Amino acid sequence: MQRKPTNDRRARVPALFDAAGAAGPGNDAPATAGHGDSERLTARRQLSRSEKVLSGLIYERVENERGFSRIRTKGDQALFGGVATRAMKKRLGVPQGRALADFLPTITLKAKQIANQITNARVKRDYLHTEAQITREHVKNNHAVRKMLGTRRIKPEDLPAAEDVKKIERRLAGV
Repeated sequence: MQRKPTNDRRARVPALFDAAGAAGPGNDAPATAGHGDSERLTARRQLSRSEKVLSGLIYERVENERGFSRIRTKGDQALFGGVATRAMKKRLGVPQGRALADFLPTITLKAKQIANQITNARVKRDYLHTEAQITREHVKNNHAVRKMLGTRRIKPEDLPAAEDVKKIERRLAGV
């Protein structure tokens, strides 16, 4: 079966972004759970764990609950090429009150996780203690991950939304 030529890079190589073919908002989701579903769920859980570690490190050093939110937002902005978290949520059609990460494709979840892991390691190793120091480090790490993705012509802000992680969890629970 031949595909029609298109100028939309995402339409030409959908498998690069989601191995299971998970659909974004407005598209039909796959009826059965596949390997890509469990891989994406694992990536989402790993991201959550790395964010909890980062949050703990920030609170321990900065003693400010809002600091984590500010640092994470600036990191996301670096990863998404200057696009703010709120704008990415709107772009991907994320419902109000839901986490952006619940709708990110696997590759973006893993990109965010590696940036968090690097930040966590550097905060510990280099004894970073202020919000400004941790923010600089987190932004630098997100820029580095973005640059690496860019060498493969992947722009996280241009990737389509993936299926809601909560739907995948419900589907896998029923399997």
